[in-house]
Amino acid sequence: MKKSILLSASLFHALNDASTVTLPMIFPLLYSQNMMIGSYSQIGILSNLGLLVTFIGQFIVTRWEHRFEYKYQFLFSITGISLLLFSLTFVRSFTLLLMLYLIMRFFVSFYHPIGISWVSRSYSGDGMDFAMGIQSGSGNLGVFIAFISVGYLAQSFGWTFPLRIWSAACLVVGLLAFLIVRKTKTKQRTFSEKIEWIQWTGALREIKEFIPGIAFGGACWGTTIFYAPSLFNHKFDVPLGKTGIILALWILLGTIVTYCFGLLSRRFGRWNVCRLGLAGAAFSLLGLGMTNDRFTALVCLFLFGGFLFLTYPAFQSFVGSRTSESNQTIAFCHVAGLQMISGAMVALISGFLSDSFGISSPFLFLALLGMGTAFFYQFKRKIIKLSEPHRPA
Repeated sequence: MKKSILLSASLFHALNDASTVTLPMIFPLLYSQNMMIGSYSQIGILSNLGLLVTFIGQFIVTRWEHRFEYKYQFLFSITGISLLLFSLTFVRSFTLLLMLYLIMRFFVSFYHPIGISWVSRSYSGDGMDFAMGIQSGSGNLGVFIAFISVGYLAQSFGWTFPLRIWSAACLVVGLLAFLIVRKTKTKQRTFSEKIEWIQWTGALREIKEFIPGIAFGGACWGTTIFYAPSLFNHKFDVPLGKTGIILALWILLGTIVTYCFGLLSRRFGRWNVCRLGLAGAAFSLLGLGMTNDRFTALVCLFLFGGFLFLTYPAFQSFVGSRTSESNQTIAFCHVAGLQMISGAMVALISGFLSDSFGISSPFLFLALLGMGTAFFYQFKRKIIKLSEPHRPA
């Protein structure tokens, strides 16, 4: 049962995260052709409101998660994503693009609070780092496939074609993921029929030390997804198809890193791996924002990806280890919400920074945030190490 749950959750995660980058990957093309998008600030508005809708949606989903089996919620989610991706191909105005995109972002709200807690409950104890690495890496793998396909498909067949392809993929693979767990009781047990306010605040207190790192990860993800395509396409004159390959390699490196996270955590310690990821990501971002050389930018981007993706399963494992089982869905809703709200705020700021100071400025802003986060955890080192898993001598 545990293997079926991990496989199904990993497929849902891959589709969920892939769907979030299909449209942003097309933004540079729409911007260049002045089709619906005429400024970076409009990209900032799309990203900000989209992430805010997902933020709110995650709390709604968590509030009512006890009413339905997880497998049915994921099927509902992926079906909605598929229909919205297809509907977006008929849009020809910014207003309608924004409206449909926001609806799609609601359907993206399901996996992160429920799916990660589902895996965490199934793999509590020594297997948690392994399971968190696999499900996190699967989300990255979905993004990798989206990056590598969308750019070339849009460049060769027009911007609507990749959206239709991914709409079909979500429907077919999503159904497969559902069938894998169709006979499995995906909710282990209901801890209460109604989530009380004290549970929300209690879960937040349990994970308060991890908030800066979680928020930094959300800011990095949102900014990279929405602005890195424009950075390479507009500043370094990389064609959209090759830009997709660059970002695909970035996420592929992140996928490999997250799949190896369990091994790295056992060998070096979860906190040491996390600390390296934070510091390395911050300094790689500094290089990416400062350079005017294409090759140096590529090196910095890949280093940034390698370091950043160490932090996602690390903080997920910290949260899974720290929180009580009855609060895990709420705790992971807080994690996803923090990532969404930080990503939304920084993505909106980045749009106006890009219009005023150039497309490199969002990455310099992220570098400053990363340095501050890394320094913060130098003073919290003892507290974080209390959440390390026990490793036999």
